[in-house]
Amino acid sequence: MNIQRLHSFHIPVLGLAYSIDTPVKVARFGISSVISIMDDQLIEDMRKFYCNETSTHYIEIRKNSTDHRARRITEYLNLVNTIVTRQVETLRNEPFDTGSEIVKYFELLPESSPVKKQYYSMQALPAGVEKLQMQIELRSNIAPGAIDVNIMSKVDKTNFDESGNELPAEYSDALAAFRGYAQSHLQSSVVLSAGYNPRLYAYAEQFPDFYPDEHGNLKKKIILKVSDFRSALVQGKIFAKKGLWISEFRIESGLNCGGHAFATEGLLLGPILGEFKDKKVELSAELFALCHAALSDKDKNLFGVEPAVKITVQGGIGTANEDEFLIKHYELDGTGWGSPFLLVPEATNVDEDTLNALAAAKQEDYYLSDASPLGIPFNNFRKSTSEKQRLERIEKGRPGSPCHKKFLASDTEFTDEPICTASRKYQHLKINQLKNMALPEEMFNIEYKRITDKDCLCEGLGTTVRLKDGIPLSHKLSAVTICPGPNLAYFSGVFSLKEMTDHIYGRINILNTLYRPNMFVNELHLYIDHFKKKIAVGIELSSKQVKSLNIFKTNLFEGINYYKRLASDLKKETDQYISVMKEELDNAANVLASLNIQHA
Repeated sequence: MNIQRLHSFHIPVLGLAYSIDTPVKVARFGISSVISIMDDQLIEDMRKFYCNETSTHYIEIRKNSTDHRARRITEYLNLVNTIVTRQVETLRNEPFDTGSEIVKYFELLPESSPVKKQYYSMQALPAGVEKLQMQIELRSNIAPGAIDVNIMSKVDKTNFDESGNELPAEYSDALAAFRGYAQSHLQSSVVLSAGYNPRLYAYAEQFPDFYPDEHGNLKKKIILKVSDFRSALVQGKIFAKKGLWISEFRIESGLNCGGHAFATEGLLLGPILGEFKDKKVELSAELFALCHAALSDKDKNLFGVEPAVKITVQGGIGTANEDEFLIKHYELDGTGWGSPFLLVPEATNVDEDTLNALAAAKQEDYYLSDASPLGIPFNNFRKSTSEKQRLERIEKGRPGSPCHKKFLASDTEFTDEPICTASRKYQHLKINQLKNMALPEEMFNIEYKRITDKDCLCEGLGTTVRLKDGIPLSHKLSAVTICPGPNLAYFSGVFSLKEMTDHIYGRINILNTLYRPNMFVNELHLYIDHFKKKIAVGIELSSKQVKSLNIFKTNLFEGINYYKRLASDLKKETDQYISVMKEELDNAANVLASLNIQHA
């Protein structure tokens, strides 16, 4: 399926379940989105669900069958691809009547789109041959959005057979997921996130779809989610030396995003984007030289010309002005809008109770937590049923979760076989250890909270679609974990796909009445709060940590000064908006200056 991007935004991966079938919901309208392929059991259950929905014969791929994880992923992605292909053909053949999906397709497009302008010209024509001819041309321009997939690189548990024997490396979670995508019929991209995984990156070399064909085209592409330019260059070179091209670097705000928050060392989004803009040509040229040489050494097909390397950004974007500014000022190829789409049932899966809670949530309901067993800050929602369940378990004296899926099991402090720090087993052992340390009550409570803050993400992030679509619950667990970014505080209510798309393109405004600073200022505030936690009284810091924190603080000051210079470039904002933004930056600088790093 040939993918032609007509929209300037995409919907990033949302948890395990929230975007697991988003292409089925939105791809026919030309909107690209990303599926998580981490939970193969959920994927198998979704395949069964959609086989029933489409009257497709379903043959179960059992967990005890050979290479079940990869096969489940392949078959589900093939099914989604088939469904979307049929949907597009149906849409393409519809009459241009009010309320039809073909009309919706063109109405959703941005005003700047040449195809949208052609659509308006067709509408203005009287009935006749010319109008029919233009409609035929419009139908031929209809293209689906991409069906992309996401793999968290470091979520790569080693697996065992039924007898307890360790399986070869290619059956690990990340490698099997990659193989599942690589063997599918999709012509799209795999988004690799959450850090560097040497064996996964090396494994990608085995699959021909990631190399240019005889025409220099890639059937499957690699997208790297990165936090800064240095990370993009280092990882891009690793792939290029293998003859693998990175087609897109997807920059995500370190803290103003949903899910796991990979904070930088105080580097803010604006300066990061500025570095990509300044060095994009240099980056592409360096990677192409390495990639070309590697392809030649491997006797592979060569690219006819240097392929494009796209740069996109996501995390905390909230207005059409911000979206347009990012694309034009930083010469980006697109943006990602994630958390706001949790309020769009047409696009994502959020069960009714959670949706209602999100729609009525306050700013304080969104917070950066220590819930993730990965030890990475995790954006969380106080009103989720999983948070309620976690607190109830602590209240009953049985903190921790049953651990069935073990995707995040990596701790071997107490056991030979890795266990998850959110599991009941680990927390029981860790709390017993804590009790034997005879700590002062205040210190005990701090450590106890640190242990019990961890929560099961494997179950909680996959439950919502089961509740929404009536799919049997996994292990009878019904609590829902949801991880929106803090930017969702400025959206209240439930919206249609058209309303959210119209908001992104500036045709309407759906923000609530809560005062909302510029996205760059919002991220700055999050980083200052993060810095405060790092230097909290009572935390002993080594000289190395002090040096790192001073660099962090310096980077924040440099970011503030960068934004003061940038403010005058916000041409679509009012003088008052820019004045307030500069005042907020001055206030942030004063707060930062007052924060002292205590030496060890």
